[in-house]
Amino acid sequence: MEKSWKTSTERFCSQYLQLEDSLDFPPPEVLQLSAVQDYIHERLFADGAVQYGPPLRYQSQKLKQLLSRIEASIDDWDQFGISDDLMASLSMIIAQPLPQEAEEAQQKCYVNYSLSLLQSADETASITLLENRFLIAASGTTGLRTWEAALHMGQFLCGNKPLVHQKRILELGAGTGYLSILCSRHLGATHVIASDGSDDVVNNLPDNLFLNSLQESENITPMDLKWGYALLGTEEQKWNGGRPVDVVIGADITYDKSVIPSLISTLEELFDLYPSVDVYISATQRNADTFQVFLDRCREAGLLPVDMEYGVPNRIQQGGPFYNDKVNILIYRICKDRS
Repeated sequence: MEKSWKTSTERFCSQYLQLEDSLDFPPPEVLQLSAVQDYIHERLFADGAVQYGPPLRYQSQKLKQLLSRIEASIDDWDQFGISDDLMASLSMIIAQPLPQEAEEAQQKCYVNYSLSLLQSADETASITLLENRFLIAASGTTGLRTWEAALHMGQFLCGNKPLVHQKRILELGAGTGYLSILCSRHLGATHVIASDGSDDVVNNLPDNLFLNSLQESENITPMDLKWGYALLGTEEQKWNGGRPVDVVIGADITYDKSVIPSLISTLEELFDLYPSVDVYISATQRNADTFQVFLDRCREAGLLPVDMEYGVPNRIQQGGPFYNDKVNILIYRICKDRS
């Protein structure tokens, strides 16, 4: 019984820490148990339980929902009850002043992504990021939040660790750094370059490296890399100090037709510099025409895209990170046509 309630309860906790809007609450027969309520309190709401927690408004909303579910689950008030600790936590949360909703939506918040494929009996694997969680795709710098294609690529890499283990990785369009941090901290990459063409994004990367204890690591390096510009300038004879790159990864970097020629140009140059490099690109297919432009431009440049046929798991199968199972996300390996 304990194992079964811990599975559903830990799933709920992981979704809460990822700031998911719709949470999978444990079933009523589980929620009414005092041991479960104590576990949730100690895991999420006790003092010091979460070092980098959700915004107050989110905490308040979800704790109110949780308490309402617990109350509805109780069929015998002589045997079961509502945790005093959870009630006290709610009182403390609602006593604190909340910012305006519009203001809060623009603020960065801490998001904790559990890595279910890397969990073990002795270790809980996760990545914590400071990001604009509620940023929509059409506004601002899209690199300031983590998108589904990065989470899906992360699952692909977790399930295929030899692709990056003891390899030198270059991430294009690193954004929040989710994939770079995953490769460096959890998948045993020898070195990772977290590159992006946005100054704001590159300047934000050190914060997320700090949150994952990588601030002093020599195995991961933020880099300003703008696609379409020559990697080799007049002042240096070798790019990246002549250090090798074994694998190039990129997630959700093909959504804009206007940047695809520059992206292809950079990929061509990387293949020239590193003939044996492996390239993996994941993309959320929001617009079939846009992604087809990327595939066509690859072929025109002598690059062969190979569909890895790695499907998005449905919501029930996801143990963290959690992402929309209704979107179509594709992962391609890009090879150089040597014929």
